[in-house]
Amino acid sequence: MEPNKIKSLENLRKLTARYCTTLNPSKDKTKFYTAQIELLDYYELGCVITNMLKLCILALENDMYRISETDKNSSINVSLILETVLKMFPLDEFEMLSEINEILVGDFQGVDE
Repeated sequence: MEPNKIKSLENLRKLTARYCTTLNPSKDKTKFYTAQIELLDYYELGCVITNMLKLCILALENDMYRISETDKNSSINVSLILETVLKMFPLDEFEMLSEINEILVGDFQGVDE
């Protein structure tokens, strides 16, 4: 393999190790990945799940009064849902992709000359 390609692969491995932290390969060697969400306790997990379900029901039925008829404590904690989604957002991976793009653009500019 050419020295430039070897160097590029080494850089790619370093970038991947540094930035690809949102998804972790499963321990049983399947093709699945795991995304970890940090929660305080089971109660917070339950709140996140129920708020996501309530939000989905409201979005599907577009009727705010249906949930409140069956559950008096039915307010949706949008902040909790958005915080959870923010934790799941793979920003490190996007940063890595930007760096890979810069490397590749630099490599391709050398080819065009």
